[in-house]
Amino acid sequence: MHLAQRALRRAASTATVALLAVAVGCAPQPEEKASDKPSGSGAESCAKGELATETSGKLTIATDEPAYEPWFKDDKPANGEGFESAVAYAVAKRLGYDKGDVVWQSVPFNKAFAPGEKTFDFDINQVSISDERKKAVDFSSGYYDVRQAVIALKDSKAAKAKSIADLKGIKLGAQVGTTSLNYINDVVKPTEQPAAYAKNDQAKSALKNGQVDAVVVDLPTAFYITAAEVTDARIVGQFENQGGTPEQFGLVLDKGSALTSCVTDAVDALREDGTLAAVEKQWLSDAVDAPVLK
Repeated sequence: MHLAQRALRRAASTATVALLAVAVGCAPQPEEKASDKPSGSGAESCAKGELATETSGKLTIATDEPAYEPWFKDDKPANGEGFESAVAYAVAKRLGYDKGDVVWQSVPFNKAFAPGEKTFDFDINQVSISDERKKAVDFSSGYYDVRQAVIALKDSKAAKAKSIADLKGIKLGAQVGTTSLNYINDVVKPTEQPAAYAKNDQAKSALKNGQVDAVVVDLPTAFYITAAEVTDARIVGQFENQGGTPEQFGLVLDKGSALTSCVTDAVDALREDGTLAAVEKQWLSDAVDAPVLK
């Protein structure tokens, strides 16, 4: 019913609900019952030309701006370079879309998984899969297993931390709405309120300027920041996965999207045939190890 509801919303506002129900050939259902259906539960074909995309014949993919390395290259998602750009085009190819059929859209990180109808087919932006976020959006299966890491200036007290306990008394920061911030609040539980920033760029600036002692980001981003952006900083360590299962990034789709099962099938196929591993090796090969904070 998700597609029917979308069609109803886009119909002329002067039409009555009764006339619309006749037009689509089914009785209207309460919104909460429609959203209870499993993701992509319809029998829609995954063949190109039959996908219910935002624009017929095109695949609209969203990410944040700026698009950071090593996930993207030169802040240009459309160039196919960087881990997530390469994954996005690999998924598109699996779905039957050539590079010229892909349309990129800029969507802020938090807005990608906020409640509400989406204007993209899927979003790729280091969004970790969680039960809380699943209440508002659909996710594909995971395309990358990730850990969170702490970075600090080399000559700071924070850089000497060897354990989670050593981090409790320092000023920490992270991007708002991220699992990085969740790890600060739920795992470190610092004595001082952490700083939350709209963008990672702001968190990096705060670190450079001494407004925070350390910041938490995902491990590949930590390696890139310390190698290319804040070269007088170092990776203090990484956190263990919480709850016994790895944290994973997933592609974000509209809640109840008919595309969810097709996109998940594409991601699963790319994992099974080794494509994801090859792309990871190409773009994230340096992000392999860091001390574990316990």
